[in-house]
Amino acid sequence: MIPIFAQAESVAAGWSSQLWLTEILTGIDSLGVIAPIVFAVIYIVATVAFLPGSVLTLGAGVVFGVMWGSVYVFGAATLGAIAAFLVGRYLARDWVAAKIADNPKFAAIDAAVGREGLKIVLLTRLSPIFPFNLLNYAYGVTGVSLRDYAIGSIGMLPGTIMYVYIGSLATSLATIGAETSSDPQAAIAQRLLQIVGLIATIAVTLYITKIARQALDAAVNKPPFSD
Repeated sequence: MIPIFAQAESVAAGWSSQLWLTEILTGIDSLGVIAPIVFAVIYIVATVAFLPGSVLTLGAGVVFGVMWGSVYVFGAATLGAIAAFLVGRYLARDWVAAKIADNPKFAAIDAAVGREGLKIVLLTRLSPIFPFNLLNYAYGVTGVSLRDYAIGSIGMLPGTIMYVYIGSLATSLATIGAETSSDPQAAIAQRLLQIVGLIATIAVTLYITKIARQALDAAVNKPPFSD
């Protein structure tokens, strides 16, 4: 394992990253016009370092409101995802391949993404069963193009808006995830997000299965000595 990534993974697991990120958001809230830039930089670094983006996404709703919070989070998350993708493809390919080697979900994606990269990326971005941070690196070792990967990031938009909205219902950064849990509007938003995720999960599963079946049929029906 590459030391810097092993260290980042250990740090993320070994200390309260949620508390640390909340303190950072509190500082960002007082920065005025440069707050969005600082927020974007922190979000990109957090994405590459496997830190939980949900805390920053919820906090953006408190600091920036729903509209601008969604814009800033989506932009930063997309840039962070691209950065992790490039690291996975060019700097940490062996480490990423080892991390996902025994994961059947990623194996299915790898088999399908070469044929229908954009659609697969889009659907997996909508589905909650694929962890965001690891997925960024995992796509780096597949055959998906950077263009299709970047465009497929649009699939993050529904979840981004929902989480920023839920965060905006909190009275302060210190109460993120606490007071909103009993808020009727937050409950509705969370339910909608679950429904979208369920639909996307079913869709990506069926779609990958279809592509795999087509590939198998093509291999079976391939004329002998056709190469």
